Amino acid sequence: MTTLTTSPLAPLLEHLFEQADKATSPGLAALSREERDRLFHSKTEYRNFYGLIKDLWLPVSRRTGELLYMLARASGAREIVEFGTSFGISTLYLAAALRDNGGGRLITTEFEPDKISRARQNLAAAGLADLVEFRQGDALETLVADLPGSIDLVLMDGAKSLYLEILYILEGRLRQGAIVIADDADACPEYLGHVRAPGRGYMSTPFSEDIELSMRAC
Repeated sequence: MTTLTTSPLAPLLEHLFEQADKATSPGLAALSREERDRLFHSKTEYRNFYGLIKDLWLPVSRRTGELLYMLARASGAREIVEFGTSFGISTLYLAAALRDNGGGRLITTEFEPDKISRARQNLAAAGLADLVEFRQGDALETLVADLPGSIDLVLMDGAKSLYLEILYILEGRLRQGAIVIADDADACPEYLGHVRAPGRGYMSTPFSEDIELSMRAC
């Protein structure tokens, strides 16, 4: 039995996915498709965009969550960084892996204070809050200091336009063999170009559901 498949986490995740499926966003509905696409890819207006859609949960899928858990377990991860907490569903999967690995720390960062508050409640309800450090604000600021000297695993699931900038911040601390999972990575071509380019120090491959799975090879 694992933390992921037993109470209190297993029924909590089912409840959270049900809530996520029902969530709507008046702010998103008010945008034209063209404006939505422009803001989604903007490097300067991302905070405005994610503020407009703050009611959306933006969770990983169940399959992706299980993949995160398995990768963290298989790699023996103890130090994890997550870019994009939202309501904490992916955070729960990663924290469960840390618990079953014997402990560790997950640093997660999120723009929206209401989402941080809800995510804290969810981690507490799962009995995993002691493994998670929440950082509220822009990850370009919250992740520039007080990071572990060696990072085992990174999840990219925040503003897609910032993926490469966030990777640059973390890159020097990635241990050899560290895993980087980028959700919806196709939305950031420059990120894909970096991790797939020969000589950048990564092995990288596209995975299911628009995920790019990369390993720091050297």
